[in-house]
Amino acid sequence: MPGKNQNNLPQTYATWISELKKRYAQSQIKASIAINGELVGFYYSLGRDIQQKQFQNTYGSGFYKKLSEDLRREIPNAKGFSPTTLKYAVYFYDLYKDFVEGQNRQQLVDDLNDRIRQQLADDLNNRIRPQLVDDLKKIPWAHHMVIIDKCKNSPKKALFFVKKTIENSWSRSVLLTFLNTDLYEREGRAVTNFTSTLPKEQGDLARELTRDPYCFDFVEVRSDFEERELKDALLKNIEMFLMELGRGFAYMGREYRLQVGETEQFLDMLFYNTKLHCYVVVEVKTGKFEPAYIGQLSTYVVAVNHLLKSPEDKPTLGILVCKDKDEVLAQYSLEGSVNPIAISEFELSKIYPKDFKSCLPSIKELEDQLNG
Repeated sequence: MPGKNQNNLPQTYATWISELKKRYAQSQIKASIAINGELVGFYYSLGRDIQQKQFQNTYGSGFYKKLSEDLRREIPNAKGFSPTTLKYAVYFYDLYKDFVEGQNRQQLVDDLNDRIRQQLADDLNNRIRPQLVDDLKKIPWAHHMVIIDKCKNSPKKALFFVKKTIENSWSRSVLLTFLNTDLYEREGRAVTNFTSTLPKEQGDLARELTRDPYCFDFVEVRSDFEERELKDALLKNIEMFLMELGRGFAYMGREYRLQVGETEQFLDMLFYNTKLHCYVVVEVKTGKFEPAYIGQLSTYVVAVNHLLKSPEDKPTLGILVCKDKDEVLAQYSLEGSVNPIAISEFELSKIYPKDFKSCLPSIKELEDQLNG
């Protein structure tokens, strides 16, 4: 029949398959396809082709299976052409096409915070597309598939996690953890007075550093837990705690002793943030927020500024983490403080009954049951 080759395929389809073979070979030459950004770029262009050429209208529901078989036949040693992966290529293209190809670049800039909005607006046409494409190519395809699953209809959320993965070198499991704990919705949400107490640039950076609520799901405590028990559990899982606090935190100590005049003061937890270049005092309260907590934390912040802070360090920050807070009361309380402080809540999921341990059978009881 005219217009069809010996394999009984439309000529335009056969030509496209041949082009994909060539493009894939070029990607292989440049670097290892397992982690190389060229492979990510290949999947983006593949998704674009599938959408634009509309061959699925010709082959119907069996299109992805057919395309997978054809690509595997033409490129026999290649991996990554399963029907599922091909569908993800389309999802990948659909997720980012407006931002990569320019339709919603200004919207992306408008949604970013003031600190970087002007920077991006100044060179919007020249830099934002190359930067986005470059960022997308910096993380493995398997990471992209996880992000697509969780952010399929939210490109801004997806780009947030792309950026975080690059900044923190997250493994896929860590990325999935933060996707499941709604980090996008929590980051930068604490009640703070950073705008009035810090220079603009540091204030913006510090605000981005906060989260509300903090997710302490890695902690296991009883339902009637006290502050000491919670703090013990946090420090027992210090790696997860630092990860939840955010980028650049270094642990300095718990109940950190400061000699203030003739008295000793003990800070719940002291950290140093290498990105902000400042000390951070973290106070954890297991009850509801009370205004008196601000006075206590402010005293600690001032003491650290006097006794520990070097001339090169930025002003010390205070973070108060409570079980619950009244947003208005928290904001009013901060307006009276001249020290930079943030107020957040925390969430727990692994809470056991008060008499949990007593409910467990003893070793002897277990042995008796087995022997009985």
